Amino acid sequence: MGARTSGDTEARENAGAGPGGTEPVRLDKWLWAARFFKTRALAAAAIGGGRVEVNGARAKHARAVRPGDLVRLRLGPFEYLLTVRRSTAHRGPASEAALLYDEDPAGQARRAHLAEQHRLAAQAFRFGEGKPSKQERRALLRLKRGE
Repeated sequence: MGARTSGDTEARENAGAGPGGTEPVRLDKWLWAARFFKTRALAAAAIGGGRVEVNGARAKHARAVRPGDLVRLRLGPFEYLLTVRRSTAHRGPASEAALLYDEDPAGQARRAHLAEQHRLAAQAFRFGEGKPSKQERRALLRLKRGE
């Protein structure tokens, strides 16, 4: 085997991306490349679970996505409304992944509002306190009896 050349690296990086990222790519690969999921298996599980729609219809993991497709993705309580800008089957840094899609500003605002609600709800409750101690239980009994 010969040594790798810069042309080999370039060909490998552009494989599946097509000229300008216009070639269709499997949905699970695109979600993984866009860094919504850490593995393709997690992306496929989310698609199989019905949490991903493409152009308003429930999708299968092998469905091809192209630039211009509308993707609706639900991750936990949050919903992402995305428009595919480029297609690629290769995972790159987050700065490159952000160039693969445009996000709906209204969806971003709803997600930020929901995150703020969750943050405020968590502050309203005291988690981790556990059940009352023996001393606290006796103090509650005295209070209930009116002592």
